[in-house]
Amino acid sequence: MVLGGITDGLSRGVESAMSGVSEALFEPVIRLGVTGLSRAGKTVFITSLVANLLDRGRMPQFGAAPRIEAAFLQPQPDDTLPRFDYETHLAALTGATPHWPDSTRAISELRLSLRVQPSGFFGGLIGGLTGPRTFHLDIIDYPGEWLLDLALLDKTYADWSESTLARVAQRSEAADFMARARAEDAGLKLDEPCAQALAASFTTYLQAARAAGWSDCTPGRFLLPGDLAGSPVLTFAPLPKPNQTPRGSLWREMDRRFEAYKARVVRPFFRDHFARIDRQVVLMDVLGAIHAGPTALEDMRRTMAEILGAFRPGQNRFLSTLLLGKRVDKILFAATKADHLHHSQHPRLTAITEALLREARDRAAFAGAETRAMSLAALRATIEETRDHGGETLDLVRGTLLGTGKQAAMFAGLLPEDPNHLLGPARKGEARWLDADYSIMSFAPARLTLRPGDGPPHIRLDRAADFLLTDRLG
Repeated sequence: MVLGGITDGLSRGVESAMSGVSEALFEPVIRLGVTGLSRAGKTVFITSLVANLLDRGRMPQFGAAPRIEAAFLQPQPDDTLPRFDYETHLAALTGATPHWPDSTRAISELRLSLRVQPSGFFGGLIGGLTGPRTFHLDIIDYPGEWLLDLALLDKTYADWSESTLARVAQRSEAADFMARARAEDAGLKLDEPCAQALAASFTTYLQAARAAGWSDCTPGRFLLPGDLAGSPVLTFAPLPKPNQTPRGSLWREMDRRFEAYKARVVRPFFRDHFARIDRQVVLMDVLGAIHAGPTALEDMRRTMAEILGAFRPGQNRFLSTLLLGKRVDKILFAATKADHLHHSQHPRLTAITEALLREARDRAAFAGAETRAMSLAALRATIEETRDHGGETLDLVRGTLLGTGKQAAMFAGLLPEDPNHLLGPARKGEARWLDADYSIMSFAPARLTLRPGDGPPHIRLDRAADFLLTDRLG
């Protein structure tokens, strides 16, 4: 098995290197991974990004835009991956009765090809001889829960069980599961109905935790099982370790299934998809976490710091491509739903996001990857207005409420200028914010009338594209 693994690794390395040389000489490919935690807006981000790359009238901060002569969609290159349903999602956002598209349920891919005039003196000279070059942007959309699973690769079942039980013990969503887990003697002989009941109870907790806004909902395939539903690889749960773990015991079988989950679910995703990504977008609902309270914000900080190690950040050098595979060399951490705030507060949201990710960003920067934090809205659903309230001027946003269809103006609360005013209580485990209250509303997408050449309205999507793409569209 070891020799087979080495041979397989070398074969993939040579294949990756030859593919890289071919791409560099002919039609370069940029593989952009897009993921995020629950309700961060991955589908909307990809749909709006593609629409605004096809029609670039709203992309003034995208440095490569003036050199793009044409953009067009092509079949995705991976025959085993479903296509990202761009047309259906765009119709949902821009139709006569706009609505938010369905959330990401599995991995998908979309190829956007760009015909670009080379830049600079030498680029212009070469371009005059050879004409524009074609670059392929392969966008890989995958659930954030799968990203969190990569952190399991370095954990044993015992370690995972201990840390998970300690973390969820105080959460109301886990009360029923914790009672069942504590009552179980995992040293006794395996009883399959008991194992299934434990896994089902743990899955119910994960679903409730995700709905409540918690970030650390692993294993991710418990929430998105697909054709693995009911299989032993998804029939385990964290348990207190008994004094004795004899052969044939519930503990031993849970341990075996946990290792099988890593080997047959997590590692294939890492090998076949994640390890091939060049650049990555991680979307985060920071405003939602702030609204949920200090413990939710700390949960997001801890989760993001932990999973960044899976990116293996660093520069894409020829030898590292040959021997170790590609590495992500740019990572964008984006706080979404910036349109829920007046633009005067956007710098504060960005500062909070930067502070929230300080530990994660430092790890990436140390390894050579370029990272950036940004606040954005892939599809702007609100307009801004100012009102006088009790002798005070309030900067508000107005939009159509999701569900009722009524217009409403919202003031989410004034974010602190110093991010530590939020991160301090979060790290201390405070139950609520002591001196402020932050609220959010759920807005529906606004009805749009797009001029020819314009993509959907957004906030800073052009700056995100500039960071992720411009240097590669040489």
